[in-house]
Amino acid sequence: MPAPHPPEFRRRAIELAPQPGASVRQVARDLGNSESGLRRWMAQDDVDAGRKEGLSSDEREELVRLRRDNRRQQMEIEILKRASAYFAQENVLPK
Repeated sequence: MPAPHPPEFRRRAIELAPQPGASVRQVARDLGNSESGLRRWMAQDDVDAGRKEGLSSDEREELVRLRRDNRRQQMEIEILKRASAYFAQENVLPK
């Protein structure tokens, strides 16, 4: 997977793409990027600017963070359940 481009590079590419006489394909090729990648950046910019509906970049980052935290907490809960079951078995007196 190629290294991500810095935000300044993306902003400049998005500014260059809609100029008259410049096709998205040509701008992407000149910048050494794929056409689909540039179109994806443009679509995300539209969402971030409120021109289009969808998850903004900040919302997407928050969702990723929350999902990661949720996964970690679920694993911790499972570990605690197993540990409590193990210790509960040790404390049972034989009849």
